[in-house]
Amino acid sequence: MPLTDTGLVPSRTARVLEIIRHAILSGELPPGTALVEQELAAQLGVSKTPVRESLKTLEGSGLVVMVPYRGATVRELTHADAAAIYDLRLLLEPEAVRRSVAAGADLSGAVECLRRAGAATGRAERSMANREFHRMLYAGCGNTLLVDTLDGLRDRTALVSAASWAKSATWEAEATEHEAILAAAEAGDAEAARRLTAEHVAGFRDRLP
Repeated sequence: MPLTDTGLVPSRTARVLEIIRHAILSGELPPGTALVEQELAAQLGVSKTPVRESLKTLEGSGLVVMVPYRGATVRELTHADAAAIYDLRLLLEPEAVRRSVAAGADLSGAVECLRRAGAATGRAERSMANREFHRMLYAGCGNTLLVDTLDGLRDRTALVSAASWAKSATWEAEATEHEAILAAAEAGDAEAARRLTAEHVAGFRDRLP
């Protein structure tokens, strides 16, 4: 199927990366879809090199699986895979948010992400805004390794969300939970922000199909 050029990223490889990522997270390229370099390059009007580089990047973020002699496919997450992702987030993210709030981190980025999520008209845009909202809350925790670990889960988290929302749209309830977390953070209540983040992540994990 033809891919949609979002026109958001100027450089060729970055543009190709954004288009393919968007297509995966929107469901345009569903889990298990074969990603043939030559076909993608033809659809996007580029050489195979930026496509190949983009697929390698997406493999690193967990959205794509590359098998020697068989090529690349969109990752298919099992229930166990999704549960493992959310279990790790539950162990790490609430504490990272607590530390960020306790340190008085700037929350303006989180406010903007919440606005973008509310204004989004598609699953991919909403998912990307939501994952950026979470990052804005934990990024100021003061531990770069903790931030890097949580960053490494972001695309996989978005893939789980996209698959889950396709079966049961729960983003309105999640948006309300995001507002509560942000309110606690803006009030400087680090413990409440930690607790609400934990409840939010655990709630999504418990709703996994």
